[in-house]
Amino acid sequence: MLGNASSVRRGLLAAVAVTTASALLGGCFAGSGSPTGEGGKGADGGRIRVAMMQPPRSGLSPLSDDAFKLSRWSTAETLVRLDPDGNAVPALATDWRRQGRTWTFTLRGGVTFHDGSPLTPADVVRSLTTAAQASPKPRILDGVELTVRADGPRAVSVTTAQDDPLVPQRLSSPQLSILAAKAYKGRSVDPVGAGTGPFVLVRADGTASATLDRYDRYWGGRAKAAGIDVRYVPDGTARAAALRSGEADIVEAVPVSQAGLLDKKLITEVPMPRTNTLYLNTERGPFRDPALRAAARAAVDARTLVSGVYEGRADLAGGLLGPALPWAAKLRTPVRRTAPAEPKGATITIGTFTDRAELPEVAQLLQQQLREAGFTVKLDVREYAHIEADALAGKFDAFVLSRATVLDSGDPAAYLYSDFAGDGSFNISQLSDPAVDSALATASATPSGDARRRAAIAAEAAVLATDAAVPLLHERVIQGDAAHVVGAAHDPRERELVTVDTHVR
Repeated sequence: MLGNASSVRRGLLAAVAVTTASALLGGCFAGSGSPTGEGGKGADGGRIRVAMMQPPRSGLSPLSDDAFKLSRWSTAETLVRLDPDGNAVPALATDWRRQGRTWTFTLRGGVTFHDGSPLTPADVVRSLTTAAQASPKPRILDGVELTVRADGPRAVSVTTAQDDPLVPQRLSSPQLSILAAKAYKGRSVDPVGAGTGPFVLVRADGTASATLDRYDRYWGGRAKAAGIDVRYVPDGTARAAALRSGEADIVEAVPVSQAGLLDKKLITEVPMPRTNTLYLNTERGPFRDPALRAAARAAVDARTLVSGVYEGRADLAGGLLGPALPWAAKLRTPVRRTAPAEPKGATITIGTFTDRAELPEVAQLLQQQLREAGFTVKLDVREYAHIEADALAGKFDAFVLSRATVLDSGDPAAYLYSDFAGDGSFNISQLSDPAVDSALATASATPSGDARRRAAIAAEAAVLATDAAVPLLHERVIQGDAAHVVGAAHDPRERELVTVDTHVR
């Protein structure tokens, strides 16, 4: 009943949200149809108004998850990119070759940064070395030690401490973007005016907005749009209302509850490699006991979440890897599980965040289900920026997270290592298990192809056997595009949004 009641409540609030959206977005987008800055001359394609879900958490540093904003705005670029099948293809590098543990990348000619300086091997060495030496590292480099050096006037060599078959795929991560020398100031990285993409970031107004103009010297050709005006709108109902009212041209992450209230022609729904998971703290609290973790897993009814909270716009999880990776289900075999114990009123706190509109409701339903199983359950719900540090520090007994599983490399081994290795940088479960670490090491070292896929599924099975994570469902990305928008990207990996071809009629 909770899911249906919430849907009705949100529907009643839709009209109010239109006014709210206008208040939130009007100031930022006012006059945005006129070009600004040098890059906006000749606004034949107009300016694109984008409502984004999460504000920057790290000042748009490319070493953080903010890098994906820079990628979605087409302002920062990497040496390689991924095609729809997850294969590495040229970007700032035109080709590459491998010799042992060293990969040599040939740089594209004629590329300039937004400050006018040419792309050189020294720029690549600086950017990649900064990432490799960062603390914490970008998660794509979890467990990877690499060194970078110039190899003549047009190439760089990347050498890893161990054989790594996925170096090109790793270098496609937006967190390994190549920026101009001006971006690196002490320990901080400032991407304003320092990228190589078709749009130059000219202004970043904290957690409120960002402004980008067309960069007419882009190596890949002149962008069709004059620029991009970005507003951060954490409230999902307000984002949807912004599309409905015409206050925004592109809206990311339309909440499931709002999708049904919008014109179907404005909505694109794409199965994505994103899993909604209940992480259980294996280091301290009641869930140190594997039998109590098993009890929590047995108590969860994910079908109710799919049908109620997500209104059928999600896929029931059979594991950590979902239907966006169709080979996963074909390779998966049953996992040996620990027998559940009686909770006997064990007190647990579940944390989650409000930025994804469905998660608080998911947490409420999980609270009900776990209470019925005999747990005493408290909730702690905040904005993601205010809860991430506590989650990573293991301050919750359980945490509900919507997590992309092939976000960085197009390969799930990096996600599995980051989230479940003993030294993983995003190990919310605080898991340290020799069998899991061994399986993850095997998956990371296996060459790409069928063998690597089987190794990834074996690593998934090792994780699931611990009950450190209870996969609930696999999300679908729901994006809203106004009728006059042409060429917006619908990327399940959430790397592209406004491209060189995107424009408004």
